[in-house]
Amino acid sequence: MNWWQKLSKNNLARFGATVLILFYLTVGLAEFVAPYDPYESQLDGSLLPPTQIYWRNASGQFIGPHVYPTTQGPVSLETGKRELIADDSQPSPIRLFVRGDAYQFLRVTLPLPVNLGSGGDRIFEEVTLFPGIPGDRHLFGTVGEGRLNLLGTDEQARDQLSRLIHGGRISLSIGLIGIAISFPLGMLVGGISGYFGGMVDATLMRLVEVLMTIPTIYLLVALAAVLPVGLSSSQRFMLIILITSFVSWSGLARVIRGQVLSIKEREFVQAAQAMGAKPLYIIVRHVLPQTATYVIIAATLSIPSFIIAEAVLSLIGLGIQQPDPSWGNMLSLATNASVLVLQPWLVWSPAVLIVLTVLSFNLLGDGLRDALDPRSLQRR
Repeated sequence: MNWWQKLSKNNLARFGATVLILFYLTVGLAEFVAPYDPYESQLDGSLLPPTQIYWRNASGQFIGPHVYPTTQGPVSLETGKRELIADDSQPSPIRLFVRGDAYQFLRVTLPLPVNLGSGGDRIFEEVTLFPGIPGDRHLFGTVGEGRLNLLGTDEQARDQLSRLIHGGRISLSIGLIGIAISFPLGMLVGGISGYFGGMVDATLMRLVEVLMTIPTIYLLVALAAVLPVGLSSSQRFMLIILITSFVSWSGLARVIRGQVLSIKEREFVQAAQAMGAKPLYIIVRHVLPQTATYVIIAATLSIPSFIIAEAVLSLIGLGIQQPDPSWGNMLSLATNASVLVLQPWLVWSPAVLIVLTVLSFNLLGDGLRDALDPRSLQRR
């Protein structure tokens, strides 16, 4: 039984992989899957609860799934909640592949410095690298005036589900980009340290030990707090990734160094040395590939730490800024006691997604660790 068959028989790992595939497909097709523009506010629709779906109209006739245009009424003196006013004379059918807000699918922009401001500060401007594919079809929605807010609306009357889907792009991509930066660096430093040994090893390992003593979250908070106020969310996003990656590669480097110390004594490495191969070539071509099993497992288990770092920073207001959505800054509403009591759906939805994502990565990582265990494969 090979590793893939063993992994596929692990129910928990299969569950984690299924959840992650579903999440990444959803956020990758966010413009199409999300029913509304995440920045658009609906008229008189602040803090609406999840929309109630009806099957029969006001006269009792079955007309299929539909909703009614709903607005906020006066505040109830008894409960402190706003009454909802639904116009049952205008049923809005729920349909698949409906026309809605226009969007540019796969549009790519990049913040670039254009000139200096009056105070000498660098001014950044969003430059479009790819204009995207225009479209206005959405996976589901309504036909008519009624709006389908499956998870309600926030304090700015924006659809919560649409913001969760678009915000997932930041929360889910930060981990992938983070390991793409930190893991090659950790592997290369660990490989060089273990292969050469001596003074090179001592110097690099002292650097690694210094970085390992830095508390990541506190460093992120300290650095994020001194960032210029005018930074856009995309700039903050890149800075969070770079800072997190800079302090997270040290642990991997130390483990890789220990593995390389034993790998470099094997026959194929000594054969490459005898043939005159250069040290860097031997490290990259022969030594580091032997650590691939550990790297795959470690990468899978490290992604949640990047996601949590972004969520913590955005939660305390030092990460992605409004109106741009991310699961972390959407969770910041948890600091408002009235929201926890009167609009709990605004807090629970991003919290559940963060927990599910972290849990799924951990389950998949544990499954990969069991499936790729050399001792287990030899027993088979």
